[in-house]
Amino acid sequence: MTVPFLSADHLESFILVLVRVSAIVVVIPVLSENSVPARIKAGLAVIISVVIFPLVVNQIPSIKNYHILELIILITGEVLIGLTIGFTARLVFAAIQIAGDIIGFQMGFAVANVIDPMSAQMVSIITQLKYLIAMLLFITVDAHHLFFQAIIQSYQFVAVLNFHFSPNLMQLLFVTSKEMFVIALKIAAPLMAVMIFTNVALGVVARTVPQMNIFIVGFPLQISMGLIFIGLTSPLFVRMTQAIFNNLEGKLISVLRLM
Repeated sequence: MTVPFLSADHLESFILVLVRVSAIVVVIPVLSENSVPARIKAGLAVIISVVIFPLVVNQIPSIKNYHILELIILITGEVLIGLTIGFTARLVFAAIQIAGDIIGFQMGFAVANVIDPMSAQMVSIITQLKYLIAMLLFITVDAHHLFFQAIIQSYQFVAVLNFHFSPNLMQLLFVTSKEMFVIALKIAAPLMAVMIFTNVALGVVARTVPQMNIFIVGFPLQISMGLIFIGLTSPLFVRMTQAIFNNLEGKLISVLRLM
């Protein structure tokens, strides 16, 4: 059995494949977290490149005819392919984090932050809970397989050194960014409604029973109602998140076609 890319003639072509694959692996949700060692990411990128290289080697043009500056720009385009694919998926997780921030703020957890070991940043407790559940659902519905499929499909839609950032692609990314806030509001809407009714009830009690210290009563009541309804709305959150991940394949294909 011969391995064609070990020869000097195919080394440059293999590097081009490795650049695109590495960019996609680095931004894949779950794998892109800081808790995943860099060795794991690098090894996985090399293994995937080794597997798909024989399938795409005939599509790779020779780089000997390109000027060095032109070649740098074209290789940057290969990196942008992976970053764009990962950015599309990261927006879904960003929406879930925004929803967690909204819910935590409504419950009074705005100052109760913890260090997220994944991103090394301070996040709300509810945000971290929602994010971890979303990561588990991402793996449960095999959504991570979509990105391995996207690596193969990227060579079907976008030839090597032929990336084009079209206006339609920019528009699709803007629309996807807009949908991020819509998804966040849909996830947080039930808890926002409960918190609004809770605050209205506390306001009525404060007016009818002025002797009661509403601040002492209000904080634990808001937290209790929030935790209760987080548990009650968990099936809704799971179904909504699974539906979003299931629709992610069509979004990735649309992004690839517009490149």
